[in-house]
Amino acid sequence: MATQADAQELAALRALSARIGLNPHMTQAAGGNTSLKAGDTLWIKASGTWLKDALSDDIMVPVAMAPLLKAVEEGDPAADKPQAFTIDELNPRGLRPSIETTVHALMPQRAVLHVHCVDTIALAVQANGEAEVASRLGGIEWAYVPYCRPGLPLARGIAERLRPGVDVLILGNHGLVVAAETVDKAERLLHRVRSLLARPARATAPPDIAALTALAADSTYRLPVDLEAHAVALDAQSRRMAEAGSLYPDHVIFLGQGSVVAEPGEKAASVTARLGMAPVAILFPGAGVLMRGDASAGADAMQRCLADVTARVDVAARLNYLTAAENDELVNWDAEQYRQKLNATGA
Repeated sequence: MATQADAQELAALRALSARIGLNPHMTQAAGGNTSLKAGDTLWIKASGTWLKDALSDDIMVPVAMAPLLKAVEEGDPAADKPQAFTIDELNPRGLRPSIETTVHALMPQRAVLHVHCVDTIALAVQANGEAEVASRLGGIEWAYVPYCRPGLPLARGIAERLRPGVDVLILGNHGLVVAAETVDKAERLLHRVRSLLARPARATAPPDIAALTALAADSTYRLPVDLEAHAVALDAQSRRMAEAGSLYPDHVIFLGQGSVVAEPGEKAASVTARLGMAPVAILFPGAGVLMRGDASAGADAMQRCLADVTARVDVAARLNYLTAAENDELVNWDAEQYRQKLNATGA
């Protein structure tokens, strides 16, 4: 870092990142990222790392900002691989910067926080999401960015909507970005926006653990890590939303496309036999959820996220789902394959 003040701000960012990462309503698994600009250098969370580890692990990567912004402006495909802009002498571990690096570079403020806040996503997946946000964020300078694949396409989408003074971005089918000149101000803005967008989750009955244990017989399936993950199978409206398709990118990366719902009388083994494959998660109506035995920690976190998001979506709303092409684009993207590999190995 260039100055003592920069070092102090980076320390504050690490502490805030860890707090954000420990809150499953704010971000999940390797999702979300934070950054700080120090002179011409952008320090940003490394791809595949978890924000919750920001104090115990060195997860921040230095990126040369000027050439990256030039690449974005020129539509250079290199901007979609931000690792090409890392400052190697300050990155001894050779970590890749976040796939969202271009988003952070485009925001002029020093501190930028990008989170997968469930309250935001619950609105950002609705076809009327922009209007809903507008009714709640009066007095805040914000912009709505329709869904684009993370990376260069999203950077272009943001550049089209960004205007002087904007310090909040609502990303369609994706999440929230807030920015400020200090880490403290960014944190305060984050909490303000989140509180304005918040809505209560629909209540559900508790999962039937005994029934799920029986449904997992003769299979490798297990209970999810978080009890809250079951809610998506216990609420008929949430289950309907989940079964209809993928609502945001990290769901596709960690859980696959859409959600699998068991048919009446099926056990986990019979679901896999019917499908000819073993989905990462299976929803059993009225009972709860089972996870494949080898499901990663990221998959567990995203199954909890699905329950948290769908429980907050207006049951009467029309939803925007990712298209088949958008699903395929994520699955076959090198940057996401890299992140998935890191999470599969527990990184």
